[in-house]
Amino acid sequence: MSVAAREHESIGAGLVRLRHDAAADPVQPQIWRRLADALDAAGDRIGAAATYLQHVEHAAADPALMRAATALHANDIPVAERLLKSHLKQAPTDVVAIRMLAELAVRLDRCEDAQRLLERCLELAPDFREARHHYALVLHRLNEPAAALAELDRLLLEAPGDPGVRNLKAAVLCRTGDYEPAIAIYTQLLEEHPAQAQVWLSLGHALKTAGHTERAIAAYQHCIELDADFGEAWWSLANLKTFRFDNAQVDTMRNALARTDLADEHRLHFEFALAKALEDRAAYADSFDHYARGNALRRKLVPYSADDTTARLRRTRETYTEDFFRERAGAGCTAPDPIFIVGLPRAGSTLIEQILSSHPQVEGTMELPELVSLTRALRERAGHRAPGAYHEALAQCTREELRELGEAYLAATRIHRKLDRPFFIDKMPNNFAHVGLIHLILPNAKIIDARRHPLACCFSGFKQHFARGQNFSYGLEDLGRYWRDYAELMAHFDAVLPGRVHRVHYEAMVADTEAQVRQLLDYCGLPFEETCLRFFENERPVRTASSEQVRQPIYRDGVEHWRHFDPWLDPLKAALGPLFESYPYA
Repeated sequence: MSVAAREHESIGAGLVRLRHDAAADPVQPQIWRRLADALDAAGDRIGAAATYLQHVEHAAADPALMRAATALHANDIPVAERLLKSHLKQAPTDVVAIRMLAELAVRLDRCEDAQRLLERCLELAPDFREARHHYALVLHRLNEPAAALAELDRLLLEAPGDPGVRNLKAAVLCRTGDYEPAIAIYTQLLEEHPAQAQVWLSLGHALKTAGHTERAIAAYQHCIELDADFGEAWWSLANLKTFRFDNAQVDTMRNALARTDLADEHRLHFEFALAKALEDRAAYADSFDHYARGNALRRKLVPYSADDTTARLRRTRETYTEDFFRERAGAGCTAPDPIFIVGLPRAGSTLIEQILSSHPQVEGTMELPELVSLTRALRERAGHRAPGAYHEALAQCTREELRELGEAYLAATRIHRKLDRPFFIDKMPNNFAHVGLIHLILPNAKIIDARRHPLACCFSGFKQHFARGQNFSYGLEDLGRYWRDYAELMAHFDAVLPGRVHRVHYEAMVADTEAQVRQLLDYCGLPFEETCLRFFENERPVRTASSEQVRQPIYRDGVEHWRHFDPWLDPLKAALGPLFESYPYA
């Protein structure tokens, strides 16, 4: 008998034995895993995939998996990670353990690791629905919406009514700017499951962004009817900026905050909402007290180091010198499509976006995360996760690679462009830290710096509870230092790339809108259009805290509003130093 024949006979005998063991004790998951491994080794991929699902079905009978699941449920990350990695050394094809380790990676904000783990999981068990659903969620978080939608549509082909998959699809559609289909999904889900407060909240967010303000208010209020302690629904009403709470609602919020059993996540939302209600009533001292309390609670959840930011932006200034840019002149993708609006949140960027998107040649999208995704990919290329790693990788890029990065950005943002206009806006404010990257990969893109008086801008940020990404905004001193670091970095780019960035001061835009709009359009190479002065008639979706304000004629009330809170802003003034006194000449 040949060697190959003996090996075939041995594999066959092994399969017979494993099938017998599985039939004799079908609830033991590791028997099914070993049988699936054997079928895979024998070339029976279909059989192996089906057998891995038997392993999944009986995973609850495995003590090792259950210990890891218990630790994961308790959010005991170190214990869960140790148990899962130890188990996978012994059973590397345990698809349940692989999926759990991917979930752990997501909690540690290691979504790229989670993506790789789930791809391996689905390679072994392509019909493992929970893993595919989790994979779609990871793709969504990694800003790969087209790929996420493909995974979700695959799941919906098999189970069209799956509420969890439909809910995630609606969230992804909101990410891509397809709000009406998302609203339709949320509405249908709530017809089937009307007691889901979180879905009412999501529907409210989608309605608000799409400009259906009254329907959004009704959705948020229905959410509160279902769960009066749901702090985020109260804050969502306040965050409309145009909604006014009545006396009974203010009393309800005060009573909620007087309780000792209210979870911090709900408490901080109530603090911000009540602060806004009191501000609207000109009770500024009481309002500031509640803003401060909300910020203190939020800061406990999102630690932030101003020193790290200062060091990171100093490193950016040291990297992007005149010589650095001179050596790479002419590189990058020459497409002129993107218009980047950068700066700090609450600096007037939404107003600029609304004005520009009222031009027939410009499409407004949203705060796009694609540039940050590129920096993440560059850090991966550098081989470590340090914040400055992407600059190292970028410095090593050839001209061809810089062009490819620009093309990759345009390809990734294509899904957000619905109107077939030649230009589009990326309004991610934090991209001010990536002006060097933008210039290198998209040298013909426009860059607009939205700037506002530092006390007005920073305090407006302090009043705003951001969903994510603005961890510097929960302390007055941190805000002041961040504004100072930002101003120094933009001054650096003004020096090494003269004229590259066009700056719009919010106060000047409010004082003489037409003159500022004409300058803005000139910079963008666009002819003047009267529609840009009637930006408030633009019905496009707006996904920021200023969404309702920019649907009105020029909003003048915000210019000096910060002065009502001036007695409590000394920590902010100290952190800013002389910058606030010299504005706008900082």
